[in-house]
Amino acid sequence: MPSSPVPGPVRHVLILGGTTEARRLAAALAAEPGLRVTSSLAGRVAAPRLPAGEVRIGGFGGPEGLASWLRAHAVDALIDATHPFAGTISFSAARAAATAHVPLLALRRPGWVAGPGDVWHPVPSLADAAAALPGLGRRVFLTTGRMGLAHFAHHTDLWFLVRSVDAPEPPHPPRMATVLDRGPFTLDGERELLRAHRIDVLVTKDSGAAATAPKLTAAREAGVPVVVVQRPPVPEGVPVAAGPDEAADWVRTLRR
Repeated sequence: MPSSPVPGPVRHVLILGGTTEARRLAAALAAEPGLRVTSSLAGRVAAPRLPAGEVRIGGFGGPEGLASWLRAHAVDALIDATHPFAGTISFSAARAAATAHVPLLALRRPGWVAGPGDVWHPVPSLADAAAALPGLGRRVFLTTGRMGLAHFAHHTDLWFLVRSVDAPEPPHPPRMATVLDRGPFTLDGERELLRAHRIDVLVTKDSGAAATAPKLTAAREAGVPVVVVQRPPVPEGVPVAAGPDEAADWVRTLRR
């Protein structure tokens, strides 16, 4: 995997993101002798699961603010382990790393792949997902989180079951029930949700997480079509690791 040269030993790593992979990576790196690990969480979840090592919560003030933080805290390597759909911070990280001359790695879990029996409708955005719904179903299981509900608020004739970690705020669809829950989810649980709420279309983002994949199996079994919002690309030129072990090896390589 390509990496940028480091003008000295790596003593401090900054990990962006509160994903499962980010926490696993923080745990692995925190066990490395002589390595300081800081994880930065966006603060959008009320009670986040805290990773090993040091933790900061909140934004940086754009790429310039992040570059300043990297310099001020002597960060030697930056890992973007944010959610695959956190596109803004990923491009800010790329600009900040280039400005501060800090090597950058993107940690991205592989996306989902449709299998036999899946009825998937790939779309490039939440707005396109909302536009696709009228021809697919009337009772929607919406699992894209609470931040993008405004895209679906105009659907007054559709009913939505919305699942999110924290309670959604307006604007959102007028006909809506909410399930506050956090993965991992079980296949039996997803089957029951589809059955109990008579779901006839599922909307999801291609997050790629195994913890949230059972809904896809349940939809396949029930013959429910799935609108899949495709993830944005990683900034050009940024190397990508598919898992925490590969990302940890990248850091160890920089330390040699």
